[in-house]
This record gives sequence, structure tokens and C-alpha cells, in this order.
Amino acid sequence: MAKPFRVLRERMSPEARARADAKAQAMMKEMPLAGLRQARKLSQEQIAATLHVGQASVSKLERQTDMYLSTLRNFLKAMGGDLEITARFADGAVRITLFEDLDEPSPAETPA
Repeated sequence: MAKPFRVLRERMSPEARARADAKAQAMMKEMPLAGLRQARKLSQEQIAATLHVGQASVSKLERQTDMYLSTLRNFLKAMGGDLEITARFADGAVRITLFEDLDEPSPAETPA
């Protein structure tokens, strides 16, 4: 019979627990859209309702390997998130602002 994870975790050494926690944190930083949706405890139906599409469309989106950035941005907004694009180079990283939401005024356009 399978044992609950809690029981197995209690038997782990502190070092093994620390390694497992570090690995879990690393895994949470990189995941496919379906995994991200599940981690946020959202169903495909909930995302579909927010996006005004059918559940099958959400399933298809989660399996796509190529999509428009606007589609990805809308999908993430439906989960309560935002999309940021960052270019990483050997000498540093640059946040790309070309894809920012055009509905939001830039700091220069905001009245003082």
C-alpha cells in the first residue's frame, strides 16, 4: 500500500528535505501553461469563460508550441498574471517593452 507523502517526508533527512524543496521551487519557475493553470487551481472551463471561448480552445492553446504573444498575454491575464518579455545576454538582461499593453498610458503620458 502506498504511504502518504507526509509520512515519507517525515523520514527524510533535513538535507534531503532541503534538496527536495529546492528542486520543487526550481520546477515551479518553469512549467507549461497547463501546469501553470493547474498550480493556480484553475480549470480549463474557468479560463475559457474569462476568454469567452470554449473549453476545447483552452485545451488546444495549452498544447500549442507556437502562438501569438497577444494570445499568451490574454491567457496569462485570465489566470490573473501578466506577461513580461526579457532578453538575456552574457552581460545582462533587458526587458522588452514593445509588447506592453497599449491601453495603459506610458509614464511620460500620465498627467503630473
